[in-house]
Amino acid sequence: MNLLNVILMMGGPDGQGGGQTMNIIFIALMVVVFWFFMIRPQMKKQKAQQKFKEALGKGNKIVTIGGIHGKILEVQDATFIIEVEGGNRLKIEKSAVSMESSQPLLDKEKK
Repeated sequence: MNLLNVILMMGGPDGQGGGQTMNIIFIALMVVVFWFFMIRPQMKKQKAQQKFKEALGKGNKIVTIGGIHGKILEVQDATFIIEVEGGNRLKIEKSAVSMESSQPLLDKEKK
């Protein structure tokens, strides 16, 4: 016999079997589905974002969470010094970096 069949056939002394067991199995199944479709992808995304921030270095062009485009000039422990258009420098937190910019915004060789 299958283990699931045995569990479903177990019941109380009055002959009603599997009511509570089915509820427990259903709740456990919901937790597994919730984890598989919601929590696991979020954890993978978070790990990828962390790897991206650790891989950033001098010369990378970035976009901050606030939409500021710049080029990394210096890497410090928890911050970056970036150069924005006009030659201005900003000190930003590493956690404020959203993505790498694919547009050549600050190439001075083109000017």
